[in-house]
Amino acid sequence: MTKDDEAARDDAASKQRENATEPAAEAMVPAGTNATRTAARLSEYGFFFDFDGTLAPIQQDPQSVQPAVGVLAALSALAARAAVTAVVSARPVAFLAGRLGAVPGLRLHGLYGLEYSADGGASVRTSPEAESYVPLIARVVADARAAFPGALIEDKRLSCALHFRADPDLEPRIDAWAGARAEADGLLLQHGRMVVELKPPVETDKGAVVLRAAAGLAGAWYFGDDLGDLPAFAALDRLVAERPGFHAVRVAVGVAEGRGAALGGRADLLLDAPPRVPLLLDSLLTEPHGSGAP
Repeated sequence: MTKDDEAARDDAASKQRENATEPAAEAMVPAGTNATRTAARLSEYGFFFDFDGTLAPIQQDPQSVQPAVGVLAALSALAARAAVTAVVSARPVAFLAGRLGAVPGLRLHGLYGLEYSADGGASVRTSPEAESYVPLIARVVADARAAFPGALIEDKRLSCALHFRADPDLEPRIDAWAGARAEADGLLLQHGRMVVELKPPVETDKGAVVLRAAAGLAGAWYFGDDLGDLPAFAALDRLVAERPGFHAVRVAVGVAEGRGAALGGRADLLLDAPPRVPLLLDSLLTEPHGSGAP
C-alpha cells in the first residue's frame, strides 16, 4: 500500500468516525431493550439518571460540570410523559438544582439519597440520621485538606470527597487515608471514578432510591457510569426477580475508564458518552407504540 493509499484509508476512517458521532435517532435504541414495550406504557415507567459522566461530561473541576447539549430538553420531554423522571447523584441537591432545576417534574435525589427534592430544589428534605454527622464531616474535610495540600477535597456538607483525577499517583495514599479515617470515625467509604468519598453510615444508596421510587411501576431504566451506580442496577435485578413482568433496562455510559468499567458488564446497553443520552431518549420518545404487550 502506498502512502497515498494509506492517507486515503485514514481519511475515510476519520470521516466514518465523525459520521458515527451523530447517529440517526432510530439507530439509538437496540431491539434488545424492547423500546416499543417501553413506549407503549411510558406513563407507567420510571427513568433514573446519574449526573456526572452520565448526563454531563466529567471535568477536572467538579464545579464547572454542565449537562451535555440536549439533556435539558430531553429530560423535559421525558418528564412530561413518564411516571417518574429522576436524577440520583452523589452531588448535593443544591448543585443539581443549579444545573437541572429548570426541568419541570424532575425529581432530584442528592448525596446517594441523603437529600431529596421534588420541586427542582426549592425545598430539600434531608435524612435526619445524616444531619447529626455534619460537624464530623467538617472535621474530616479539614483534615483531608491538611493531609493532601493541593488536592481537590470537596465539602458536600454531608460527605467529603477526595478527588485524584488531577494527580492519579495520589490514589493509593488517598485510599489508605480514607480507609483508616472511615474505620476510626465509623463512616462509610464510597469509591468512584478518580474519587473516594466518606459519608455517614446511613443505610441508603442509589439502589434504595430506585427501589422506593419504582414501587408500583411497570418498568424502569437506569443510566449510570460508576461503581456507585451498581446498587441501582442490582435494585432493578431485584425488581425483575420479585415482580413478574417488570421490565428493567440498565444503561452504562462511558464506562471504559478505571473503576467505572465494572458497570459495563452488568449493562443491557452501552453508550460511549453523555451526549448519546439525549439522542437515546429522543429516539425512545418517538418510538412507535406497537402493541405494548408485556
